[in-house]
Amino acid sequence: MAHLRLHGTINATIVGADNIHDRSRHTGIVPGFLGNIVQGVQETTGLGKGLSRMYAAIYLGSACIARTRTIAVPAAGSAQWNEPLRAYCAHHAADVVISVMIEQLGLNDDTVLGRAYLPARELLNSNGTTIHRWFDVLGADRKKLPDGPKIQVQISFRDVADQGVSWGGGVGSGVVPHTFFSQRPGCRVTLYQDAHASPEFDPKIQLDGGGLYKPGHCWEDIYDAISNARHLVYITAWSMFPHITLVRDRDGAQETLGELLKRKAGEGVHVLLLVWNDISSIDGLHEVGVMDTRDQLTAKYFRGSRVQCVLCPRNWSVRGYIIDPKTPVDTVVYSHHQKTITVDQELPESSSGTLGTGQAHSNDFSQINFSDEDATLDKGGPRTPWHDIHSKVEGAVAWDVLHNFERRWMKQGGGKEHLVDLVALESKVAPSSWPVTLAGDHEAWSVQLFRSIDSISTVGFPDSMEAAYDAGLVQDKHRVFERSIQDAYIHAIRAAKSFIYIENQYFAGSSFQWKTHDGIDPADVGACQQIPRELSLKIVSKIEAGERFAVYVVVPMWSEGTPTGRYRQAMLDNQRRTMALMYDDIAVALQAKKIDADPRDYLTFFCLGNREAKREGEHEPAKRPKDGTDYARAQKARRFMIYVHSKMMIAN
Repeated sequence: MAHLRLHGTINATIVGADNIHDRSRHTGIVPGFLGNIVQGVQETTGLGKGLSRMYAAIYLGSACIARTRTIAVPAAGSAQWNEPLRAYCAHHAADVVISVMIEQLGLNDDTVLGRAYLPARELLNSNGTTIHRWFDVLGADRKKLPDGPKIQVQISFRDVADQGVSWGGGVGSGVVPHTFFSQRPGCRVTLYQDAHASPEFDPKIQLDGGGLYKPGHCWEDIYDAISNARHLVYITAWSMFPHITLVRDRDGAQETLGELLKRKAGEGVHVLLLVWNDISSIDGLHEVGVMDTRDQLTAKYFRGSRVQCVLCPRNWSVRGYIIDPKTPVDTVVYSHHQKTITVDQELPESSSGTLGTGQAHSNDFSQINFSDEDATLDKGGPRTPWHDIHSKVEGAVAWDVLHNFERRWMKQGGGKEHLVDLVALESKVAPSSWPVTLAGDHEAWSVQLFRSIDSISTVGFPDSMEAAYDAGLVQDKHRVFERSIQDAYIHAIRAAKSFIYIENQYFAGSSFQWKTHDGIDPADVGACQQIPRELSLKIVSKIEAGERFAVYVVVPMWSEGTPTGRYRQAMLDNQRRTMALMYDDIAVALQAKKIDADPRDYLTFFCLGNREAKREGEHEPAKRPKDGTDYARAQKARRFMIYVHSKMMIAN
């Protein structure tokens, strides 16, 4: 059966199901009333499996694009979800598959009770109208199951081309719908191209309306903001090194970040830190950790001070069982990656603000990309040049950043203890409803906060299915999560007119569309976010329309660390497969239109490098690396890749 392109938005409601029995259990094959009694006793006493727990999931090919919450299903086999679902899709599939799944205890894989099939062609031909029917739930090879289980579904599909100005019409108002945080008008935004810019860096970049671009000084602004805070300094971090010096090019510049935070806490300011707990680091034994976050050293530095520093892991629960933080599942694979600083400011221009922090090394040294010899300052360069982006936001959106911190702290930081009373705070700083810019000010921004987070890491998600649907929240096996960052990317890509520019530390995804001829199962990789496919299908649509479009992507040459290592080789392979998928889409579209062009005219990837000329007075190392090593070769060439750590997209 032909696989058809489904590029748009699927809206569905999983209403309910009948005759769905777990026939792997004795209670699934006995009369319903008897099964209900046995399962009820098991559920009450905790002896046995208890009630069967099931959910429904929508698949396009191998990709699960949406699923319901899990509910207890009595032995009689009747289930009622009545759950609305929404999913962006950029997939090729022969059918839309609705799988009825049986949830298993603990970390065991869930099992498939059966699947219902809606031909993709029928959905495409429905022209946006809702299909509402009972579908047969079938077994392997689409064979009928005993008892004839059925599932009731309402489903519709809206193609991107039918989405009006939101498809290729420009970002417009910029509001991303169905997200947890709304767009906030009247905000002020300051952008920084790096954490630290030396005074000598002064590019002559002409601005619209006259004037020249002036590089910002992010870390100096952070120092000033924390120094001027009177009520709160809230920080979220993947890593936070307290010995960093923020101010480097002006007088009185030797106070470290840790000293500054201790000083402010001593003045009565509420200084709260949420730092990711890398469980590979062990207090007193291996304090740096595999990821070199130094979280144990950070916690030790603030121990005994008035700074409240909490190391929070990515631990999570499974059906009431708390997985120990040392379990190498989410706690090892995933991290808390938010990087925000929230402070109060004085009236009349007061607001809470967030400043993204990064890494900068001026008089210190960082180079971890060589496996054959350790790089140190006394052996000389090259350092790893580091590129990042940062922003400062002021106004109503900064209150959203503050609320994000508060809800994370209440979940993993110690409840409401140590938090500032926000009602009292609003009488001392600009209320959340106040704009910080005047109407007509060309520096006024409308800003919307996006994030990736789950219900194990925050409080405040709505309880009702309808509210969760409106907020764009989605269900996983054991949690609810928000993926508004991906949704914002998709929204902007679909709205873009003629070009997109991207910088990202990583670029791998859309594994559901990878080629599988070499035995790799994309499902095992799990790189399922669909942004790469959205980009390639955007280009394809422009080729089909006879319009020019280009996507420019800047990535590091490899993920930080030794490039020949197994982990980084796997990441590079995932990136290669992602690029191949995108170029295949573009090449097929060019051939179909009989256009003689290089796919790289439409999609180009760049890696940045830095080459340093010999300068008088530069650092002269006391030692040299061993001849024949990668370190020695890089030092002789006097060049190295710029590590692109930023995560940014510009869509016109």
